[in-house]
Amino acid sequence: MSETSTQAPPDGYKLAANRGAFAAHNGPFYYQENVGEGARQTFFAEERHTNGYGIVHGGMLSAFLDGTMSQAVRRATGKSGVTVQLSVSYLSAARPGAWAFAEANVVRATKDLAFLEGRVWVGDRDVVRATAVFKLTDH
Repeated sequence: MSETSTQAPPDGYKLAANRGAFAAHNGPFYYQENVGEGARQTFFAEERHTNGYGIVHGGMLSAFLDGTMSQAVRRATGKSGVTVQLSVSYLSAARPGAWAFAEANVVRATKDLAFLEGRVWVGDRDVVRATAVFKLTDH
């Protein structure tokens, strides 16, 4: 866990390890197993994730969802994916002190590309919806 996060993850979520320096700095992030070919993750929103208005920064939310989408690409295709397009709609604010959840699914995949849909929610409301295209790689 990061130095500032002391929250235990929700039931059914496990620590996502080896995700790179960006994720290590901004996490910890947790993932849920047994969600089929899609991906589901969560993080506990803290003050360090906020912007000048005291709400979770949109860049934090989009990066979190982008990472969840990357995991969905791996699960659905067996390949790594690199984001080539990400279209994000911010629907509501997320505030510190709450768990933010993300889920993503590949809606179509070709030999070279995967097309995804995803969302971030807090409680019972969506805060972000997004679509993306990932370039498939053999890494």
